[in-house]
Amino acid sequence: MTTRKRQSDRQLLAVIGYIFLMILAVFCIFPFLLILSSSLTEESKIIEDGFQLIPTAFSLEAYRILFEFPDQMMKAYGVTIAVTVLGTLLGLFMTAMTSYVLARKDFKWRNHFSFFFFFTTLFSGGLVPWYLLIVNYLDLKDTLLVLILPMLFNVFYIIVMKSFMSSIPEAITESAKIDGAGDFRIFLQLIIPLSKPALATIGLFIALGYWNDWYNALLFISNDNLMPLQYYLYKMLGNMDGIRRAMLGSGAVVTTSIPTESLKMAMTIVATGPILIAYPFIQRYFVQGLTIGAVKG
Repeated sequence: MTTRKRQSDRQLLAVIGYIFLMILAVFCIFPFLLILSSSLTEESKIIEDGFQLIPTAFSLEAYRILFEFPDQMMKAYGVTIAVTVLGTLLGLFMTAMTSYVLARKDFKWRNHFSFFFFFTTLFSGGLVPWYLLIVNYLDLKDTLLVLILPMLFNVFYIIVMKSFMSSIPEAITESAKIDGAGDFRIFLQLIIPLSKPALATIGLFIALGYWNDWYNALLFISNDNLMPLQYYLYKMLGNMDGIRRAMLGSGAVVTTSIPTESLKMAMTIVATGPILIAYPFIQRYFVQGLTIGAVKG
């Protein structure tokens, strides 16, 4: 009777857990459905009735304006994809190498380098010296490198990766050294395969940072052919707001004819779509990496 009662309690607990997760999933999906519905609704209906889960007046005007110049949109997408892919690969490789060195207990300078990295999280030179360094000394203005290099290192990611690599048994590296393997071979053939969960987690964070970045483009990009997607959408939204204010000031036309609110929602769909598609492929590594990084201090 005790065994049957335990099994029934487990089944009841599992049912309650699944119900709770389903409710939580609905709450998570609801904002995305609301954004999608608002992007397909006429601007006048949004102003009159607010945001609705089901479009009351279907309209593709926001997407028509968004893709009115498809060449520019595709260029912006291409720049963002190139920067995200290159930046993620380089940033992940550099972060992993730095973390592996700092995790090695036989590296006598690791505490000094850890202090140097941590010091940068507390103090910085400021915006003006950084701008002068990028533009006047490194001469990176209006180049793809200016969208990659400033975000290549993140000290927080190094700390998380270092914590994960510290959990790898030292016997693995010691046995590889006995077999004659060098440090770089140990890193590539042993440490990297064992660090897939952490690499997937940090890689997703780095990719999101590059994908959503617009501030570096605002500072250093004046060439329209090098504008990333987020900065292109930012400029488009700014232009639409300017036109709306001009119409409102003149009073010559109805300002609700410009789909400002629905355009914002359409931009959100366009900007987040590729990331939402890519996330399920690394979800299991992402969850495992977060769990281990949180437990291992």
